[in-house]
Amino acid sequence: MVIGKSDDPANPLKLDGIIQTCSIAVKLCIELVGTLALFMGFMSIAEKAGGIRLLSRIISPFFSKLFPEVPKGHPSMGHMIMNFSANLLGLDNAATPFGIKAMESLQELNPNKDVASNSQIMFLCLHAAGLCLIPVSVIAIRSTQNAQDPTDIFIPCMIVTFVGTMAAMLIVSFKQKINILQPVILTWVLGISAVIAAIVWYVSRLNASSVTSFSGLLSGGLILLIFLLIVLGALYKKIDIFDSFVEGAKGGFETAIKIIPYLVGILVAVCMLRTSGTFDVIMNGIKHAFIFLGADTRFVDALPTALIRPLSGGAARGMMVSTMIANGPDSFASRLSGVFQGASDTTFYVVAVYFGAVGIRNTRYAIGSMLLADLAGVITAITMAYLFWPGLK
Repeated sequence: MVIGKSDDPANPLKLDGIIQTCSIAVKLCIELVGTLALFMGFMSIAEKAGGIRLLSRIISPFFSKLFPEVPKGHPSMGHMIMNFSANLLGLDNAATPFGIKAMESLQELNPNKDVASNSQIMFLCLHAAGLCLIPVSVIAIRSTQNAQDPTDIFIPCMIVTFVGTMAAMLIVSFKQKINILQPVILTWVLGISAVIAAIVWYVSRLNASSVTSFSGLLSGGLILLIFLLIVLGALYKKIDIFDSFVEGAKGGFETAIKIIPYLVGILVAVCMLRTSGTFDVIMNGIKHAFIFLGADTRFVDALPTALIRPLSGGAARGMMVSTMIANGPDSFASRLSGVFQGASDTTFYVVAVYFGAVGIRNTRYAIGSMLLADLAGVITAITMAYLFWPGLK
């Protein structure tokens, strides 16, 4: 539990201990420096050129209903939509700096700097729900494990992430007494649903290599387009591009250092949960409970991925691969495990990084709301698995 290393042949658990986990946490933050500096540098250029405010005005009719405490045209609107867009495309490296910038903008409006505001909670719960169009990393792993059709988890993943996002919006709206039946909210939700349905229909007709190619072109092409538009906007506004970039990039470095203590705390807690055997005890208890009730237990072998996912994305990925190796890549448990992996974000990692970046200690009902949305996603994923693959073992 203390000095173990996952790559040590003498380590029977093949898990990192506390000391190694601390090193990994710091390494993660250092690796974030470059990405944060790049994207926050471009965000600084976009802000000075007025691009973020333009984006805010476009999306404000919808966001002003979900975020009533945020003034119209506030930069945080633009930052949030950039974060959601990156999440939608599965661009984790881009979503993090955009999200941190959104939290910093929302913190400016927060009257109590140590306590999460309503707007910050709504934003993080929607972010943690992890709405994603194409789970590329899961498809790639299934491909390396020689699955017959690596893309067969695509539609279930899309449905589950959408349900999780809607659940997060409903839960937080109920807590904050926001009327979600307003025409503006309904119009936007139905419009987004139609776009997602169109993409689902198109991608469902592609093979595995075409899905990967389409996703790469869509995500990479949009990021390059955003960078190009920011630079062109800065040239049009006659902004000093390099100085603006450097100013924003410095903030990226400072943010990466600031989140180290929060990330160390979360990852060490996850490490102790796994290496102590507590997680295995919980899993065995759940399995025996369903056996006692006489219920179908095919889904239980995939549950480790779902339960560890809110704690650690890397650990959940390892659980998914382990499930595939143990049961075969085309088994019921392996496909469901892939849906779990592609259907939500790492809740506690998100809490540590995003709240840690702005120094918030009292997160109020944020974690509870995120876990409820995760639970809605897990139940939907199990339902989809029995619907799409009823005859599999």
